[in-house]
Amino acid sequence: MSPGIAVCQGQARACRAAGCAGWGSLRPPAWLFLLWLVAGRAHAAGYETCPQVQPDMLNVHLVAHTHADVGWIYTVDQYYKGVKHERQPAVKDILDSVFAALQAEPSRRFVCVEMAFFSRWWHQQTNATQQAVRELVRQGRLEFANGGWVMNDEAAAHYGAIVDQMTLGLRFLQETFGDDGRPRVAWHIDPFGHSREQASLFAQMGFDGMFLGRVDYQDKEVRKRKREMELLWRASASLKPPSADLFTGVLPNVYMPPSHLCWDQLCDEKPIVEDLKNPEYNANIVADYFLDVVAEQQQHYRSNHIMMTMGGDFHYEYADSWFQNLDKLIRQVNAEQKRRSLVHVLYSTPACYLWELNKANLTWSVKEDDFFPYADGPHQFWTGYFSSRPALKRYERVSYNFLQVCKQLEALTGWEANKGPYGWGTSTVLEEAMAVVQHHDAISGTTRQHVADDYVSKLATGCWFCQVLLSNSLAWLSDSTKAFSACLDLNSSLCALSQTSARFQVIIYNPLGRKVDHMVRLPVSKGSFLVKDPKGHAVTSDVVMNPQAETQIPIPELLFSASVPALGFSVYSIARVSRQKPKFHMLKSVPWYSGSAVLMIKNEHIRATFNAKTGLLMKIENTDQKVVLPVSQSFFWYKASTGNRKLHQPSGAYVFRPHQQKPLPVSQRAEIHLLKSSLVQEVHQNFSDWCSQVVRLYRGQRHLELQWTVGPIPTFDGWGKEVISRFDTPLDTKGYFYTDSNGREILTRRRDYRPTWSLNQTQVVAGNYYPVNTRIFIKDGQTQLTVLTDRSQGGSSLQDGSLELMVHRKLLQDDFRGVGEALLEQGSGLVVRGRHLVLLDAVDQAAAGHRLLAEKEVLAPQVFLAPGGGAPYFQGAPRRTQFSGLLKELPPSVHLLTLARWGPDRLLLRLEHQFALGEDSGRNLSSPVTLNLQDLFSTVIITHLQETTLAANQPRDSASRLKWTPDTGPVPYPTVPPVDPSAILLQPMEIRGFVVSIQWKEDSLGHPVQA
Repeated sequence: MSPGIAVCQGQARACRAAGCAGWGSLRPPAWLFLLWLVAGRAHAAGYETCPQVQPDMLNVHLVAHTHADVGWIYTVDQYYKGVKHERQPAVKDILDSVFAALQAEPSRRFVCVEMAFFSRWWHQQTNATQQAVRELVRQGRLEFANGGWVMNDEAAAHYGAIVDQMTLGLRFLQETFGDDGRPRVAWHIDPFGHSREQASLFAQMGFDGMFLGRVDYQDKEVRKRKREMELLWRASASLKPPSADLFTGVLPNVYMPPSHLCWDQLCDEKPIVEDLKNPEYNANIVADYFLDVVAEQQQHYRSNHIMMTMGGDFHYEYADSWFQNLDKLIRQVNAEQKRRSLVHVLYSTPACYLWELNKANLTWSVKEDDFFPYADGPHQFWTGYFSSRPALKRYERVSYNFLQVCKQLEALTGWEANKGPYGWGTSTVLEEAMAVVQHHDAISGTTRQHVADDYVSKLATGCWFCQVLLSNSLAWLSDSTKAFSACLDLNSSLCALSQTSARFQVIIYNPLGRKVDHMVRLPVSKGSFLVKDPKGHAVTSDVVMNPQAETQIPIPELLFSASVPALGFSVYSIARVSRQKPKFHMLKSVPWYSGSAVLMIKNEHIRATFNAKTGLLMKIENTDQKVVLPVSQSFFWYKASTGNRKLHQPSGAYVFRPHQQKPLPVSQRAEIHLLKSSLVQEVHQNFSDWCSQVVRLYRGQRHLELQWTVGPIPTFDGWGKEVISRFDTPLDTKGYFYTDSNGREILTRRRDYRPTWSLNQTQVVAGNYYPVNTRIFIKDGQTQLTVLTDRSQGGSSLQDGSLELMVHRKLLQDDFRGVGEALLEQGSGLVVRGRHLVLLDAVDQAAAGHRLLAEKEVLAPQVFLAPGGGAPYFQGAPRRTQFSGLLKELPPSVHLLTLARWGPDRLLLRLEHQFALGEDSGRNLSSPVTLNLQDLFSTVIITHLQETTLAANQPRDSASRLKWTPDTGPVPYPTVPPVDPSAILLQPMEIRGFVVSIQWKEDSLGHPVQA
């Protein structure tokens, strides 16, 4: 007998003697229950198949589930097929086994979550099996929770990518099972902290509730004491309640079964033996222990219902073992009711448990902040993964940009995009790869190296299919059969076509709903070049010599500014006019003993001053707003802890634990070089042989660009290193700083503080780190310094006036969270190049700048190249050198979040108000906006419009959610107004989605209409 079970037997008997009725005083009176029915407080749509409960007992909902990571220790394919020599269960075997077990006993239920795995299994089944599965779904015995392609990470994932991956999974479920398969509950049991924006998105997708597994250990203890493990999350400061309100429950055991109650192949618990004649008989002991577990858990929850997760990582490969023991457990515990026990155990699901809570008619505490950062113990903050594998994080962001361009052009050109002159192209492969990479062990950087390599390979394959689609689309839209291609290595100053051709064309596509000006920068061969715009006029260009950071070999780069219309492209012609060496703009060395104490780069809007002796940035000036701020920026590194005698907790892929609070400078000074031309001014800083930076100002640019290159990080001294870029200013910030939430709303952070409990801070560095998806800023009463990132990173303000972002990590030890491999980064991850965009503004003028620049950074113009010449696509049609997919630009506050093909002659359209309530009063960008969609696109006419919920799996006018009462007082539930395509109203931070039917516009020759 387990010592734990022996100790708990007495408690179980005491529980039965008392009737386990601690919840009884919370039961509503009968008249209130009838009032709830009459008032229509909740509806049963989608909950009709839930099992019967006992209203006068404590109901224990057993939730059989498996948690299947879409890549982690093994690749996605290895997890699906299994790794036999490692005893890693196969997801396909798990699903086979569960299907058989559900058919064997009609009371059993099971929860399935990740559609990346289930959809693959589904397509391999026979028609007969598929029909049987449909019946299980119809009966509510196979329930889908969450329903996204993956269970996405909540720190490093951008909200647009979250919406995309959820849409992919939920569309599969809707098309396969109809409303029977639509998830009612979001199931985020394993992400390492939870963002407020994630809850807002789930609410807008129509979910009735959400269950979490991981919350900070201190937060959880407080919630258990106060019985606030279940709450109402008010997930937006802009959207009017209850639009972004989401009921949220914290599970008691993350997502695992209670100790000693696990009967999977991966567990070693003895099975339940009910035969009294068998010497192994233990049913009474297990039942007593279970009742003790129930009594303990019930103390922390408020209703006469509790939920127990019965499953874990890759459980149920032999589902019959799990289910047979659960069958016995249910029989044994419910038999105790004959001896006055008031505990009733049943097979259930998260949705059915949620339904019972909703019927309890309780009021719930309201939470308005988020669940970051997450720690599972003292000195164990999971904030390192905010920055782990920065190359993968950047590649994911670039791929998101590429995918949106791919889907937009597919929507604007129809089937011509798929089967054009360059073969079969599709966005589907990249869409599924991007969805997989949102998994909470993928974009987070918390996998083994070979799994990270597999994610990169999947993205690369998807990008290849998209490139074919883009070539087809651009050929059709520009009326040219040139082979358009993307140069995906421009970050490393490599592009074969531009570096070998004497004549070529550059086509720049802008995925935003407004015209943009974009500085094009291409590596070229030596010579002089003539650049012409779409009308054939020469434009100003420069050739600058830019040394590669890795080799220091100068490479000539051609610069010119391009103007690109909204949702469209411009074609620029490039010709080499002379092979003779032109007057290159060269880097000029600035020695430390320079007579001048300072040097400056500037343009029409910004001035940046450097200390010529140290080579470091000293000051930034916004000359338009007359704002001046001393700013010192440099690179530092934290020694990564290897643990100590008191707590052997090293820094690793998940955990950030610096050895000491104060970081060390990479160098006290930087060797600097200066470059100035008519289009750009640059200061090149070399801090060491593994850390350098270019501080850059283009003509007309309203921000300072810092292009950093870090790696390979040396570890010969025996220390893992966590490298930061830090900005120090005299701003009196009083402990406050601000970060975005998944790229959308801004959250206020305060050093060494949590809004909902009194924090016992054990790590003053790691415990103050937060995820930065697109931006972080500090401010005082007058001045704001904002830094925009080109990928997700961890960031903080550890001293007043200071702001830091972690750019790279190399660690020598594993952090004991399951990876079993140190974060050493191999291949392309060794050296990482990225950008920080720095804005200096008066506080009342800052919002517009950082919102719009962040939008442009995430959805940057895409540059494609084509050789000169090429036959026309349409005979007799004029060549297009400029195109816009919109007849009118969108207002500055409106973002085109999604434009994608949704089937034959249908598109998916999402429009977003990207400013928060009261965020920008100066330019009135936070005001509601009304749009006319009837004559929006240049190539198609919208003939019918159906508004949907955010994930596009429900019509909005027929969607409804369970109603909850916050302890702050009831909120009205507004009705959905009819949709008028000529007057679509967007409130601050509102996203509205539509499935639209279209007709294609053609001219008299049957060619696409000239925009």
